[in-house]
Amino acid sequence: MVSGLAYNFFANNDICMVWSQLAEIQTPPIITSDFLCLRLVGDRSINEKDFGRIQIDRVTEMQKWAENIKDVQEAERIKLAIVAANNHYAGFGPRTVNIFRNMLGLPQAEWKDVKEEEKETHDSKQRTLSEFLNWKDWKH
Repeated sequence: MVSGLAYNFFANNDICMVWSQLAEIQTPPIITSDFLCLRLVGDRSINEKDFGRIQIDRVTEMQKWAENIKDVQEAERIKLAIVAANNHYAGFGPRTVNIFRNMLGLPQAEWKDVKEEEKETHDSKQRTLSEFLNWKDWKH
């Protein structure tokens, strides 16, 4: 099986297999590294002018992914999980993320508007992974 070869290659080289939930496609929840990444991507049926509130109920799909994460967290050596949702997935990516965080027993994330002077103080272009990891040190 070709996909089995790919999974083995990823695992042997500690490469994360990205889990994805798309409109009609779902990757298998296979662990190939000590971290995982889940992408919750919508089908673009939600118009951008309608972003800002949940438009499509994706709770059932998200519950399955949350259970997958809980299962591998208990059974595997997972140190980090990255979960991303775009606005097209349910209508509002940040709210989708908070729903998912609640399913995992995590506190909700809070987003604050960045003031104009703070935008000028910090170059918004991320150049390195360490800059991304240190974003929390920026004053809000």
